[in-house]
Amino acid sequence: MSMIKEFKEFAMRGNVVDMAVGIVIGGAFGKIVSSFVADVVMPPLGLLIGGVDFTALKITIQDAVVDAAGTVTTEAVSINYGTFIQTAVDFIIIAFAIFMVIKGMNSMKKKEEAAPPPPPPGPTKEEVLLTEIRDLLKK
Repeated sequence: MSMIKEFKEFAMRGNVVDMAVGIVIGGAFGKIVSSFVADVVMPPLGLLIGGVDFTALKITIQDAVVDAAGTVTTEAVSINYGTFIQTAVDFIIIAFAIFMVIKGMNSMKKKEEAAPPPPPPGPTKEEVLLTEIRDLLKK
């Protein structure tokens, strides 16, 4: 039973839960960025280049084998470098977005650290009065 208890303590630590939440949010963010790249960025980019659909870019190593009935018996073997280009653009956008978030967090952290400590409070009225009395007694 101690191993189960130890695992439960490990799994319920703040860092593990925070990491799990980060992974889930990161996965959702990755899907959003992939859709953004595939549906918003790449079509105009392909149009600028000359009507190129990046997902269709590939080098065929071996053509598909089709039998007499017209069904494909062996799929084609190809290097899909267009899909790779699209995935690389996804990565660059995700990396840049994460960089900007971390940069923002670091600048906020620096502002918190750079705040000067508040000045010490001045002496109370009693302390001022006692100081005056002491100085008068010295004279």
